[in-house]
Amino acid sequence: MVVTLSPTGTATSVTDRAGVRRLLLGTHGLGRLLASRFAAQWGDGVFQAGLGGAVLFNPERQAAPMAIAAGLAVLLLPYSLVGPFTGALLDRWDRRRILMVANLLRGVPIVAVALAVGVGVAGAPLYLGALLVTGLSRFVLVGMSAGLPHVAPPHQLVQANALAATVGAAVTALGGMCAIGLRGLIGPGNTASAGVTAVAVLGSLVAAAIAAGLPRGALGPDRLGAGEPGRPAAGTIHAVASGLRDGLAAAARVPSVAAGLLALLVHRLSLGIATLVALLLYRNFFTPHGLFRAGLAGVCELLAAGAAGLLLAAVLTPALVARFGRRRTVHGALLTAGSALATLGPPMIMPTLLLAAFVLATAGQVVKLSLDATVQADVVDSARGRVFALYDTLFNVGYVLAVALAATVVPPTGRAPDLLLLAATAYFLAIPLHALIASPRSAGSAG
Repeated sequence: MVVTLSPTGTATSVTDRAGVRRLLLGTHGLGRLLASRFAAQWGDGVFQAGLGGAVLFNPERQAAPMAIAAGLAVLLLPYSLVGPFTGALLDRWDRRRILMVANLLRGVPIVAVALAVGVGVAGAPLYLGALLVTGLSRFVLVGMSAGLPHVAPPHQLVQANALAATVGAAVTALGGMCAIGLRGLIGPGNTASAGVTAVAVLGSLVAAAIAAGLPRGALGPDRLGAGEPGRPAAGTIHAVASGLRDGLAAAARVPSVAAGLLALLVHRLSLGIATLVALLLYRNFFTPHGLFRAGLAGVCELLAAGAAGLLLAAVLTPALVARFGRRRTVHGALLTAGSALATLGPPMIMPTLLLAAFVLATAGQVVKLSLDATVQADVVDSARGRVFALYDTLFNVGYVLAVALAATVVPPTGRAPDLLLLAATAYFLAIPLHALIASPRSAGSAG
């Protein structure tokens, strides 16, 4: 049962059916925003798994460690390159309209990528299409995060985040499992991969239709900027160009946010290393053993373990924050992740690797949920979109950078226990750094 603090400081339940119903019915527009988010994220999961299966586990294609790193970069880096600029638009234009248009536009490159996969296209053309799809996807999710405080009251942000971010991530994993299951039914090869990838367009269309039901301005920003008549276009251009700088400045002014960004960056670096090792093990080293599968089916088991961890984080995070405060909760999550990776990773066997995936997903999501609530509570609405854009940039760049660096030294079989121990050490070092940045002056906002 998830508990959170009410305005009077008492604990209230939000994971039982009545608690979730009160949260959704008591906040105008939250249910519709979440439904749109979940539809979009389900489509993201289908697209990523469909394209990943086409590149990594397709017998018609080969994938070395650097090819895997390139594929993950294509799936995750696009928004990191444009996010600081589009963050400024989220703070100046009607976010509800942006979500509608971005979801509709995303359907076009999804179909194009599916056709490219079907005819055997590889290299730059395929990557460009995937870049466009993923860029629009990240734009949608940041817009939803920035708009959440407009449909959820401040004292319920922690539980609203737990519901939105955690269930959304689980829905993404569910989309990935649906794609893997569908691929298992229709078989391997380029044509099957194309059909699976094309299914992702359903998520975009449903998300756009649901977002259209929200009133204009329901997601903010509080004051529309460049979209208002009479405002010079140069103002928008300047805001777009300075998006990253403004996001950095806004985050630096709040020690709790800066410390949380550091913790999340370390988690993504360590997770990137662990992900590459796991993918190579399942592709080139493991063989099926009882309930434990190798290949794409084994990756599906990893996704299921991670999804279970995300759901557990939704249960744990609000209760931990209410009892220990955000800083100590983040420290505990980092310590747990480092310990799990150091003990469960090096044996390089499927049972311990699945358990490590479960623990890392739980701990990482605890860190993310704590940071989500901190940004939404402590950063003013006029800068929140740019801070979330910076947040998303660090989230993805750190992950892909770690994968790329690890790909230069990891063996093709993935057997690299030293890399996992290095990732575990990063978690341990992040704890004193987080405490140093989140100084006592910020204790009120951090706890």
